[in-house]
Amino acid sequence: MKPIHMLLVAVLSANLLGGCAAVVVGGAAVGASAVHERRTVGTMIDDEGVEWKIRSAINDNKPLSSQSHIGAVSVNGVVLLVGQTPTEALKQQATDIAKGVETVRVVHNELSIAAPNSYVTRTSDSYITSKVKTSLFKVKGHEDFDPTRVKVVTENGTVYLMGILYRSEAGDAAQQASRVGGVQKVVKLFEYMD
Repeated sequence: MKPIHMLLVAVLSANLLGGCAAVVVGGAAVGASAVHERRTVGTMIDDEGVEWKIRSAINDNKPLSSQSHIGAVSVNGVVLLVGQTPTEALKQQATDIAKGVETVRVVHNELSIAAPNSYVTRTSDSYITSKVKTSLFKVKGHEDFDPTRVKVVTENGTVYLMGILYRSEAGDAAQQASRVGGVQKVVKLFEYMD
């Protein structure tokens, strides 16, 4: 296979797998990132479990899963639901599923009432997420700021920022994210240390 074809297959495969990599490497991913985290290792493992339980429960709910595209992210027991679903009733079902998972403290349901986004839109969102993550390394002036502590999720051009930060760090991170090309809006879902 030509190198360009192998690269294309790798990029498309990574995009299709989305959040599956964390499930595959599980503990290794937690161990490698724990050095920079403000969450405990136990909380990080709980968050991965929460995401898996929500995805699994949504997949088991055929009316919800067959008509919707839903992503779930958990940081310190705070869950963000993003994507699209066709009705308010299905949106509420997704919230109920997330709230029903042990250790979930808060659910931010940002699902749009719409048909699922196209693959092109999802690919664009993935690209925006990677640009935002890279841009956070430009945030300066905070003694203890580590951009790897910021969870970045992009849905339809809206960037959601999660993590445990000081207010000044969070403000500067959001401002930096808003400068990235393609970002329509930045939503801060941080927990604050001050």
